[in-house]
Amino acid sequence: MLDLKFDNRFIQELPGDVENSARSRQVKGVCWSAVAPTPVAAPRLLAHSPEVAQLLDLKETDIRANNFAAVFAGNELLPGMQTYATCYGGHQFGHWAGQLGDGRAIYLGEVLNQRGERYELQLKGAGPTPYSRNSDGRAVLRSSLREFLCSEAMFHLGVPTTRALSLVATGDDVMRDMFYDGHPHAEQGAIVCRVAPSFIRFGHFEIFAQRGELDILQQLVDFTIDRDFPHLKNLHPNEHDNKIEPWFKEICARTARMVVEWMRVGFVHGVMNTDNMSILGLTIDYGPYGWVDNFDFGWTPNTTDASGKRYCFGRQPHIAQWNLQCLAAALNALVKDEAIFAAGLEHFDEVYAQAFTSMWAAKFGLLTWQAEDAALVEAVFDLMQSAEVDMTEFFRCLATIDSAAPQLATIQPAFYRDDLYQKFAAPFTEWLQRYALRLRAEPDALITRAARMNRVNPRFVLRNYLAQQAIELAEQGDVTMIEELLAVLRHPYNEQTDRAAFSAKRPDWARHKAGCSMLSCSS
Repeated sequence: MLDLKFDNRFIQELPGDVENSARSRQVKGVCWSAVAPTPVAAPRLLAHSPEVAQLLDLKETDIRANNFAAVFAGNELLPGMQTYATCYGGHQFGHWAGQLGDGRAIYLGEVLNQRGERYELQLKGAGPTPYSRNSDGRAVLRSSLREFLCSEAMFHLGVPTTRALSLVATGDDVMRDMFYDGHPHAEQGAIVCRVAPSFIRFGHFEIFAQRGELDILQQLVDFTIDRDFPHLKNLHPNEHDNKIEPWFKEICARTARMVVEWMRVGFVHGVMNTDNMSILGLTIDYGPYGWVDNFDFGWTPNTTDASGKRYCFGRQPHIAQWNLQCLAAALNALVKDEAIFAAGLEHFDEVYAQAFTSMWAAKFGLLTWQAEDAALVEAVFDLMQSAEVDMTEFFRCLATIDSAAPQLATIQPAFYRDDLYQKFAAPFTEWLQRYALRLRAEPDALITRAARMNRVNPRFVLRNYLAQQAIELAEQGDVTMIEELLAVLRHPYNEQTDRAAFSAKRPDWARHKAGCSMLSCSS
């Protein structure tokens, strides 16, 4: 029998909705609404993460239990589970969007494992809530599979992230207009069980500040610091203002480090609205995300963002700080000292700059970052973008460059087009000479350079075309590629020669195929 220990502090300590229904409405004066998952026709487990199961003290026998799929599809509740959705708002594409909330994410509660660690469980796609805005509260297989795989891939890459326990097919169809072209069609439904120490977002604080519900905002701030930042709660225990200052500063630092990790592996979130920003600095809400194939700071995986490119690869640091400014504006309703928030935002800049230069130094195999290295790095980025060079492959090739006699052919596998390889041969050769000279300036770096570079430059990432192949097979009832991807992405920095096919650059057929390059928010 599945046995989880629940300690549901969020709903015990924060005000809840008096109406117990999923009726879509504006929910004011509360942090959460009790709502039950809508049962599905035929829950069936498609995949699970053994690592996340272990976090929750679940054994493989628990995963194989007859009721596992029913529980994590929302058809059956375990003792201690209390289901609810939370209220939040957010800035979407730079504009205040009002109340948003958990429109299809339903909490099962907070689990305490045997080590005393706390994890919130959420079912994404479990049915309508008061925050669904007249939508169905469901999710389709394609988006659920992408979130399940990416959550675990990011964890193994070393990127701060929410996790995923399970992927369950519902047996129900869901109507979606994938291309927003007025032609919806039925797709297979699925539910992901998401796991994180906290799913609290910037938007949870914004909504109460925007509505002037400052007493609830204060309760939420105190609760969040006490539960999710326990190392801060004893600082000035009776003074709200003095707790908010170090708390906001830490949120800024965590956010900065998270975005640096995105840039390191070439990940683009695609929809960095404030309601998709975690106060723990975790990557949250895997929608139209993507990995950079041919290097391009202006690339966005989100079709909705194609014209403005607000959330493109290169703008992610700026948008993260803009979102922090929105959070600061919300907290400023409680603490009128703007210097506190200015200091926090300045700390973001400091942490980001230090982590950013350290990250690029590591990716290029340098032991230290020198001021002149910026010009060297920017020069090759310009070349990579002009020549359509694959980001992931380039850095793995660069690790094998002979610093005594660099050869252009060493990086040739990173090019998508032979004509561009020929066209840019001379400037790349010149750059490699500059790079080799820089490497020789740090002779100690040469000894273990390749090994060090390969620890920060992944061989395997969840390229969109791989996820799309797994989706198409799963829609036909074949889940083997999900398991294969989980296995290979578990060790993304190792060569894994027997799985080399999963490290291949984006094939030509996937360049413009739906789901393989850009994606919509439809899920």
